[in-house]
Amino acid sequence: MPGAQPRIDRRETLPRPAVRNFAGVNRRGFLKSIGAAATLPVLGGGLAACGSSDSDDVSARTSQGDGAPTTTAGSNGPSGTSRSTNREVKVGFIALTDAASVIMAFENGDYADRDLDVSVLKQASWPATRDALLNGDIDMAHCLFSMPTSLASGIGGTGERDLRIAMMLNNNGQAITLSNEFADAGYADLDAVGEILRSRSAPSLAMTFPGGTHDLWLRYWIQATGTDATTLSIQPIPPPQMVQNMASGTVQGYCVGEPWGAVAVSQDIGFTHITTQDIWRNHPEKALVTTARMVEERPDVVRDMIQSVLVSSRWLDDLDNRAAAADVIGQEQYVNAPPNDIRGRLTGVYEMGASIGRRDFEVEQMQFHRDGLTNFPRRSYVFWALAQYRRLGYVDDVPDPGDLADEMILTDLYVEAAEAEGVDLPDDDMAAFDVLLDDVSFDPTDFDAEATRT
Repeated sequence: MPGAQPRIDRRETLPRPAVRNFAGVNRRGFLKSIGAAATLPVLGGGLAACGSSDSDDVSARTSQGDGAPTTTAGSNGPSGTSRSTNREVKVGFIALTDAASVIMAFENGDYADRDLDVSVLKQASWPATRDALLNGDIDMAHCLFSMPTSLASGIGGTGERDLRIAMMLNNNGQAITLSNEFADAGYADLDAVGEILRSRSAPSLAMTFPGGTHDLWLRYWIQATGTDATTLSIQPIPPPQMVQNMASGTVQGYCVGEPWGAVAVSQDIGFTHITTQDIWRNHPEKALVTTARMVEERPDVVRDMIQSVLVSSRWLDDLDNRAAAADVIGQEQYVNAPPNDIRGRLTGVYEMGASIGRRDFEVEQMQFHRDGLTNFPRRSYVFWALAQYRRLGYVDDVPDPGDLADEMILTDLYVEAAEAEGVDLPDDDMAAFDVLLDDVSFDPTDFDAEATRT
């Protein structure tokens, strides 16, 4: 049996965020208004030698009790519910820069401020994260926002509908990195890269989880280049193993979160061909995901976790704080990457590699809060992911978007947490938005138009 992972020591070396108040909105009116709004096979065969499979184990699992709800009298929980006496929370994360808000909430003491006993536990891969959530080995996770939809659609799972989205963690900050042998593709030149892809015999590309965000960005980009994805080998590889797979020649390109795009550049292995904010500016990326059981048994703890991460998210949107955070999250127990490779792209300065040079992504780099615009979990995101599953040929049928979004997104708990922290609540839950790469406007109320678009 795997042993328990040692708890990471809490550090109090960074300045605490100044609390900024925002005008809130009425929760009941908000919920009423939004209520009125309207098995992918992995192409190309097996995994890379250093890749993962759906049976990957969690890097370090922890024992968990029987999960019986323990509460105490007192109206300190959501909507007057009792306060849970079990304040222990195991939170999984993958070694990626966009885990920063989950990590820094621990480092800055934001969890402890709410009497939460949190362990942050590094996971080996996204399949390991999925299994740890479903098996109860962890309670919550820094997670691909579309992992729950992938599972429910039978792409990255077998139809499980047990996962819940508590909040969004970040926008932007992923990239498609190509090997230097593709350097003629340049920066975001779809015609050039399409010609290169079609001239090669089944070039091998990687993403991180079938139906996950990186898979969606990669396949959306492939289609925009005019290339048939079935002529390529596309395989899942855990994020920290992307660079070594490119260095060994196992893959010629990959889509993953930072810092693994920046690391490929700094090691002169590859270059950033396009960032995901070039595909869809301020796109949803990672979410704080939990389980139906956790919500049923300890809803107040879920709400308190959302509040804690809202505080750290706001703190991270100060670029001076990001520079300091890079030193922390770069440590071995977290991302395990050079802080300078993390810091540049966190603050918006991108060394792109090849002959592209440096580009400034100020305001368009990874965002953690944006005055609450980042963190609100919109139902339209679920609609978009499900539409892509059909449009890109993953599956013929998907769950009803409205039913799945209503079941999956914890709007009620998020609203309570945001109001408690004085964070604005956007009114664009089901509003249309633009995807820049192919200049398409997605209207979630016209789902079939996008799902059947060629």
